[in-house]
Amino acid sequence: MAIDVEAVRIEVCALDYVRGTPAEAAMWREDNADARANLAIEGVALSADDDALFDMLRDEAVPPPLATAIVLKLFGHPDADPDMAITSLSTEPDHAR
Repeated sequence: MAIDVEAVRIEVCALDYVRGTPAEAAMWREDNADARANLAIEGVALSADDDALFDMLRDEAVPPPLATAIVLKLFGHPDADPDMAITSLSTEPDHAR
């Protein structure tokens, strides 16, 4: 399933949240790089779309808890906040999972 990162960016930018400071964003970017390295060590490769999505979330200084909530909603996870203004990539309704 392809991710239209720019469409997601528009929705993310429309959310009401406090962006991280430049120092926080830099720390989150380092943490994200560490997590990606750990995934690679474990043999889990992120797709180019996944990489682009996570890079966009860091570019927009989205705090990690909100980034997690966005990803849950984007991929239609049952624990996702149904009221979050992010369009799910899933064609299946959340309640059907």
